[in-house]
Amino acid sequence: MTKADIVNDISKNTGIEKVLVQRTVESFMESVKGSLIGGENVYLRGFGSFIIKKRAEKTARNISKNTTIIIPEHFIPAFKPAKAFVTKVKTKK
Repeated sequence: MTKADIVNDISKNTGIEKVLVQRTVESFMESVKGSLIGGENVYLRGFGSFIIKKRAEKTARNISKNTTIIIPEHFIPAFKPAKAFVTKVKTKK
């Protein structure tokens, strides 16, 4: 499902114009991105959490050049689904 599909589905189900729905979806995504960039997690009860995960420094190998490189400690965005959401996905038929 793409962002356009989500906008169409919400518009069809609510009767709100697609342009307004698209602006709302875009605004939601910008809010989530802004919060994560600012170091703040986003919790949506019953759906899941957008969180920031810390990756420790590690040593990696460049096989083609046969060299070792160090990947520094860094942060990545992640999504952790709510238990109720996971249960519904697992039991779908």
